[in-house]
Amino acid sequence: MFRAPIKPIAPKKSQYGVAPELVKTRVSELPGMCSLMLKELFPDLPDVIYPGKEDAFENIKKAAYESLRKIDMSMIKPEHSVNVLASHHGFTLLGGEPYAILLRCIRDIIIEKTGCENIRLRAGVGMRFRETEEYMKSYHLDEYYKNKVAGVAPIDQGIPIETEIGTLYGLKRVYDADWIVHAHHSDVREVHFHRQVDKAVKPFGMSYARAETRSTYHQNLGPRAANFTARAIFDSEFVQSKFAFASFLDVGPHGVIGVDSDNDLYALNERATIVGCKLYGKAMTLFGKIDECIAVLDFPCPVPYVFAAGVIYANFPGAYIDLYDLEKPLPPYTWYTEAFYGENDKPLLSDIPLMSPAIKMCVHNYAWIGYPSEFFAKHIPTIVVGEEQAELFDMDSMNIHYMDYALTARSTEQAMEFAYKTTGTDKVVIFDGAMGGMNVSESLAKYLIKIAPEVSKLVDDELLPKWLRQRGFDNKTLDKYQIAHD
Repeated sequence: MFRAPIKPIAPKKSQYGVAPELVKTRVSELPGMCSLMLKELFPDLPDVIYPGKEDAFENIKKAAYESLRKIDMSMIKPEHSVNVLASHHGFTLLGGEPYAILLRCIRDIIIEKTGCENIRLRAGVGMRFRETEEYMKSYHLDEYYKNKVAGVAPIDQGIPIETEIGTLYGLKRVYDADWIVHAHHSDVREVHFHRQVDKAVKPFGMSYARAETRSTYHQNLGPRAANFTARAIFDSEFVQSKFAFASFLDVGPHGVIGVDSDNDLYALNERATIVGCKLYGKAMTLFGKIDECIAVLDFPCPVPYVFAAGVIYANFPGAYIDLYDLEKPLPPYTWYTEAFYGENDKPLLSDIPLMSPAIKMCVHNYAWIGYPSEFFAKHIPTIVVGEEQAELFDMDSMNIHYMDYALTARSTEQAMEFAYKTTGTDKVVIFDGAMGGMNVSESLAKYLIKIAPEVSKLVDDELLPKWLRQRGFDNKTLDKYQIAHD
């Protein structure tokens, strides 16, 4: 079932990472590595339109056009202005080009259906304030949108939004048009924060919000409790008066399924919730069943956001406790739980579980700065490849203590040899964005092939019904989703 390694996502030039030429070896290239295709591990996963054949990008474009042409855009008049709202995470999904295609198609169809050409792209970020500017230039979106583009950061000028829970703050440049279009994606990303509750609404409290409001996720209320702030903003009279429609890149852990657009964001959110639980749930549960491994970071984005099998590294330390189960109050890792660790590096609160004991060591072959990642190095033995990369992290204001807890290796080969000898395991999972599957060591591949049927049955029979019930869904909702995708 396992085969030659899948080509990982290529290094990217960015002020947030070491120069691509310094990434000399990818871990998937080393002896003993192979790949597993998710569709073979879980045959009931739906077919994808990307990755695939050479015309896969055209398939995404076709799906986007078909989806968008069904949307009511009659509220948009030729003399109006439209802000297409994007988020930085979409550009790290499956190499970034699928999301860029969706953003181009949205502009095309708005012009086609309405005659409006004053269409601007507003791309939100977290703490890497210039990141989306890099992406928009890299994918030539600045040219496609006739230079009407802007990266918007949480420290930019805010705008007060009156909600049913009081005044919250959005970003002024997000809302400086007659209409807004919410362009997002259905991958689960930060399950440890939103817990697959209103994930489709989350950017209204994050990417499109000022720091004072978006910090409710990180510092004030913590995971799950902060979800209602995004809903409050979206439901406000101000935002509703500007909202035209939403269009999502519909993805599973194995690739792009299609494009899902709707004038009703909550209907789209319902479908995204089921995708997150039904499809990603199997990949997440599989990760939670890994008994021991060396985790490798080898992807062009910050430490928590590197990908394997559609799952980000930040989810891996908590996957063993079931991040989807809303009866579990807190995950092992979020900024919120991070704040509740004492001097002995153990949680002060009994409700906070430890980071996964299965992760014996982390080999940091390639990942970016710009996101607080010290917590990972502090609680998981870490070895960073290359003096240049180590120095980059040592000088990063977000990671001033990262290298206090990590070792430095001269080469990828040296780092892996050290990890093998120190941990005593040869099971390796590589977070390198391999599309359609994941790159792992042969020993871990054998283990995952063995447990995948058990994981699939567990999710279908026990976990999925519980997850959906906790979110207010019933079997009729699941059947409706199945019919839509068939």
